[in-house]
Amino acid sequence: MIIIILCMTALTVAGAYLLARAGGERRVYFAQAPDGPCAFGCSMAWLAVRSDDPLEVLEALQLEDASACNWNSGIGAVYDDWLGATRVFVSPAVEGWVFAVGLSLPHPLGTSFADKCTPLLVDLGGRFSETQYFFSYPPIDYYAWARVKDGRLVRAFAVSDEGVVWNKGRPSREERSLGLKLFELRGVRGRKGDAGGEIILHPTEDHVLRLASSWSIDPTTLHVSHAPAALGYIATAPYRWRTERTRKAA
Repeated sequence: MIIIILCMTALTVAGAYLLARAGGERRVYFAQAPDGPCAFGCSMAWLAVRSDDPLEVLEALQLEDASACNWNSGIGAVYDDWLGATRVFVSPAVEGWVFAVGLSLPHPLGTSFADKCTPLLVDLGGRFSETQYFFSYPPIDYYAWARVKDGRLVRAFAVSDEGVVWNKGRPSREERSLGLKLFELRGVRGRKGDAGGEIILHPTEDHVLRLASSWSIDPTTLHVSHAPAALGYIATAPYRWRTERTRKAA
């Protein structure tokens, strides 16, 4: 894991783009020399779409201002503090999966906010045989996963430091094998913690990555993939994905 984190830091710092100022405007240049897969997954959101065509995934997501770029450039961009707020990298296919990576992907936040994640997944479910969603962000204890198969949302779950904010379908066999079946109970009945309260089980980044490995591919292992050098796309997330509050918090 330390190697992976160092790899992420190197990607972010070294970057895969050059910044230049011309006439007071910031311009971004993304590398277009084909390269092999780069690891990602730590503190990141991504879709895994069953497809061999990244352009098809790009068009299905209706991303804006797309341009070709390689793995190193795309992953470096979505981890960048400035670019990552609005960019999505659509990767070349790896073993039958195309990844859409970026913190700007919509994510569930609970009943006080519009759910823009479920409609996106359902729409993709009508175009691809399987779509998966993962989000792991330890700084705010936020973890999420979802799976759409044959057009049906079979599982969706998200939890933050405030508790469960998204829970659709039954826990999958893979979740239960990781000990995740108790999360929907919001605690363990009949047991007491050191402070006298109920013990609250909470997933970790490791759980999310292991679940991704069971359902498709653990993206932190992509750097050892034998996939050929190729280009993906870097694009801007559509405005409709932005967080929208539906009511005031209590």
